[in-house]
Amino acid sequence: MTALLTRTDRDILHAAGLLREGELVAFGTETVYGLGADAQNPAAVAKIFEAKGRPHFNPLICHYATPEAAFAHVHATPIAEKLADTFWPGPLTLVLPRRVTCPVALLAGAGLDTLAIRIPAHPIAQRLITALGRPIAAPSANRSGRISPTTAAHVLAQLKGRIAAIIDSGPCRVGVESTVLDLSGATPFLLRPGGVSLESLQASIGEIRLGITQGQAEAPRTLRSPGLLVSHYAPILPLRMNATSIAADEAQLAFGTPFKTTARTYNLSESENLNEAAARLFDGLHWLDDQGTASGLRAIAAMPIPRHALGLAINDRLERAAAAR
Repeated sequence: MTALLTRTDRDILHAAGLLREGELVAFGTETVYGLGADAQNPAAVAKIFEAKGRPHFNPLICHYATPEAAFAHVHATPIAEKLADTFWPGPLTLVLPRRVTCPVALLAGAGLDTLAIRIPAHPIAQRLITALGRPIAAPSANRSGRISPTTAAHVLAQLKGRIAAIIDSGPCRVGVESTVLDLSGATPFLLRPGGVSLESLQASIGEIRLGITQGQAEAPRTLRSPGLLVSHYAPILPLRMNATSIAADEAQLAFGTPFKTTARTYNLSESENLNEAAARLFDGLHWLDDQGTASGLRAIAAMPIPRHALGLAINDRLERAAAAR
């Protein structure tokens, strides 16, 4: 059984107790719902991979309550400290060399010499981490490769019976996963666009290397970050990007003015607001997938999304959702 918990102090303490016992608990963050385990318990971390059907070479993000707690487990750089001051708590993950004394399970970092860390901004996540008193390893709370969850109902639909509990934390404000920046080398490297825009990062620290491709990311089987698998965030129905028209047997993921209004149209943002579109992206994919499948449609057609600010993250998710499986 999977218990559905509320946001009360009593339920938060109960969830922390489950984590302490080695169980899995899903909880809301500002980005998407995370599937949490005690990051210092190797057996609990292994349960994450089992519940999700996730490849063991795909590292996890460790969530901390404070930058001081996070930096105690990695070798922080001046750039990392500046980014922490500017963007934490918030949707930014930093990849840094882990300390020899780091107690986080090696499996959480896929055996690499680096660790992905972040400080979530959601009050439920903060309360849960504080109650546990340890970092929480938490990828998105969905089956591996499927659409990420932004509501408790999304989690329940994919992981019911596989995890101990879900804290219903309400809908996620940002709606796409955190930006992941690799600071383990001489120059910062953007591994995954996300909730903090590339423009904001560049304004803060200057040069950031870009250009990692999906094929390059997956080929070595030593991924530096979550979210780099070629096929990821995928609905059951095939997804067609940058559609300039909608066929009769397609559901429509709209942005701005739809090509035509159908019963299976989900508009990310009628006003073409990228923040709104990001917050609604995964909910829209879930809805169209359910509605389209039930109606016998063959695909989802997505209208073009601008490739700046959060549009970069939206297009990244859509490209992986549309990739060959």
